[in-house]
Amino acid sequence: MKLDRFGRDRRIPTLFAVVIAAGLLGGCVTSRSSDPATTGSIPQGVGSSAEWTRRYQATPDDPAVALGFADALRRDGRAPQAVEVLQRALLQNPKSVALASAYGKALAEAGQFQEALKVVRDANSPRTPDWRLTSAEGAIQDQLGNPQEARRLYDEALKISPQEPSVMNNMALSYVLTNELPKAEKTLREAVTSPRADARVRQNLALVIGLQGRFDEATRVASQDLPPDQAQANVAYLRSMLSQPNTWKQLRQADRKPG
Repeated sequence: MKLDRFGRDRRIPTLFAVVIAAGLLGGCVTSRSSDPATTGSIPQGVGSSAEWTRRYQATPDDPAVALGFADALRRDGRAPQAVEVLQRALLQNPKSVALASAYGKALAEAGQFQEALKVVRDANSPRTPDWRLTSAEGAIQDQLGNPQEARRLYDEALKISPQEPSVMNNMALSYVLTNELPKAEKTLREAVTSPRADARVRQNLALVIGLQGRFDEATRVASQDLPPDQAQANVAYLRSMLSQPNTWKQLRQADRKPG
């Protein structure tokens, strides 16, 4: 049985799967495409690990397939293999922002934080910075326990791409990690109004609402994208987490540990 950072069976669906910074945990939610720039990035709905393996074996030079395969590997807790896949893809496509962002986050998931920072910084141009890479650097800084620097970077990303929901999502989860829940909720409520906001942003909103004890409301929000029984299971698990001592200490420690 594989356990996650909290010693919990990884097969159990949970809203906590979308909270830890830099997308280090995840679970399948919808069929929409995933943006690797987003904290809590969820590999979206296009098949099992076995299917992605077949697709990658058939077209290993397709960067989109490499991204999907790496996501599948990360879902299975195989961060080192995801690093290898993304490293190869980035060498073949050195100007790909999406690959650089995903590679940096995969390195962070594998505990290689300084290398992760180097990757996203080297890929980002000081003259014409890319919001995705800037936001990715912020997510890594959150993992390193530097929330103020992370939020400065998110602010910079939002100057480049105003109201970008994936950046606002990252900012909100940075607030979650420091237990600033009203700020997190306000930011996520603004983010979900964007037509570009996807399921992961709404699920993070459900998480933040639940963290404040409004479990019925959290279930309603989660049910927008999840089957009712899974939404209820998520919130039930959230209740059990909040009943344990030192929940926030566990979250912060988990955010800083390699997988």
